[in-house]
Amino acid sequence: MTNWQADKKWSDKFIPEIKQILGLHLIGEPPIEEDQQRNTDLVVLKMEAVRIGCRMRKHEYHKTYPNDITIRAGRPSGMKTELTKIIEGWGDYFFYGFEGEDGISILAWTLGDLNVFRLWFNREIIRLKGNVPGNLKENKDKSSSFLTFQKNNLPTDFIIGEKP
Repeated sequence: MTNWQADKKWSDKFIPEIKQILGLHLIGEPPIEEDQQRNTDLVVLKMEAVRIGCRMRKHEYHKTYPNDITIRAGRPSGMKTELTKIIEGWGDYFFYGFEGEDGISILAWTLGDLNVFRLWFNREIIRLKGNVPGNLKENKDKSSSFLTFQKNNLPTDFIIGEKP
């Protein structure tokens, strides 16, 4: 099994809980006129496909990095990473969570708007005269590298929901 497959298998166990959280933030109640005139009790914020990237981290990282958001920036295989896909314009939202102590629940999470992130990221590259924002870190096992961002350094409108 490749590192990507192992990572995906581990994180996919959180998908049911992530879907519940996203429902609370991406489905809303319409104005009363919608219910009265159009048989509408709930609305999804968009009618076209909404793409949500999800990244889960092991429980122990929450103690050390509770205010970080990391995005995979490189793999030795050269496979396209989350950062590349985001910068290319893919994804509407980014769900970033930490595994609970029990290994099956989500302890803390952040839901971010990737359109806000992309605009900020590109402006930061200009402001930093071509340098990429964030701190580049490599996994201990050399399986991938990440850019880390402090939540308080990201635009305030990036975070649209969170459980710290």
